[in-house]
Amino acid sequence: MDSLFPNNWFSVKWFNIFELFKYEWENEYILLLLLSIPLFFLIKLLFKKNNFIEVSIPSSNLIKYKFSLLRLIPNSIFILSIMYIIISLARPQKSNEKVEKWSEGIDIMLVIDISESMQIEDFKPNRLESAKDVAKEFINGRFQDRIGLVVFSGESYSRCPLTTDYILLNEYVDEISFDLISSRGTAIGSAIAIATNRMRESKSKSKVLILLSDGDNTAGNIDPVTSAQIAKAYGIKIYSIAIGKNGKVPFGKDYFGRTRYVENSLDEKNLREIATITNGKFYRASNNSSLENIFKVIDEFEKTEIKENRYKNTIDYYQYYLLWSIILFLFYILLKSTFINNIIKD
Repeated sequence: MDSLFPNNWFSVKWFNIFELFKYEWENEYILLLLLSIPLFFLIKLLFKKNNFIEVSIPSSNLIKYKFSLLRLIPNSIFILSIMYIIISLARPQKSNEKVEKWSEGIDIMLVIDISESMQIEDFKPNRLESAKDVAKEFINGRFQDRIGLVVFSGESYSRCPLTTDYILLNEYVDEISFDLISSRGTAIGSAIAIATNRMRESKSKSKVLILLSDGDNTAGNIDPVTSAQIAKAYGIKIYSIAIGKNGKVPFGKDYFGRTRYVENSLDEKNLREIATITNGKFYRASNNSSLENIFKVIDEFEKTEIKENRYKNTIDYYQYYLLWSIILFLFYILLKSTFINNIIKD
């Protein structure tokens, strides 16, 4: 009984033509039959024979007679009933699709050098700001991976633990500056050790450390090679990126506002060896675009399969229009037997 008389069947929206544009149609082609209705009545009008006798109202005065329009009601109701039958046969529907995505995820630690040499301007605006931009782009491209952040200079410390809160993580990246660590130098070994410590209890099937630096290890109390061996023991793969150009590079302004140049050299040996020990890869970035491409390559290397479940809930509305078509048709039959239908007939 509930399916025959739906709870909200008595609603004005079933007479709202704009409601029809909100549906999906199971049998959309049936709606073409709606075009045949005006054609049918046009043909009927052209071939109609006048078989009744005018009694009280001559045809010339019919339009002036205020009750004459009542004669149109039965046929209008009949047309509406036929339209609703066609609409119900076309089977209007609405669908709600819910998609659930998940992946096993991997653990990634971003280890970023913030030593003084990262202020060099062979990258725009400088090495550190360029590194921050590509790091944020990399973070935003991940899905359900836990990502953490370690920064280092003469010392190193964990800026953010492994997290899936990418908004918070991006805020931490934005706040990276040269003032976070006062001691000078480049403690690569210590930075790897701290990042390893953050991931050593991880149960993830894949653990990755992305190390970005522009110098050789000159500080800290642990050798980078030793740190890399410890990282390998915990199943951590290191992608090391050497950032910067060799030779003269711009570094700030002099007293007169002119660009100052300094001689820069980069020893890649440690960074290469770190990557080799952990079965990772070494990259050299000499400008902004090459650094962006390196992060894109790493992003593709460490993609995890994203799985999804789709739930589609389809609701039919044909029963409402079918019900109203029956009601209108019965009402039409009722009116056929009243004075309204015969108001100008003898």
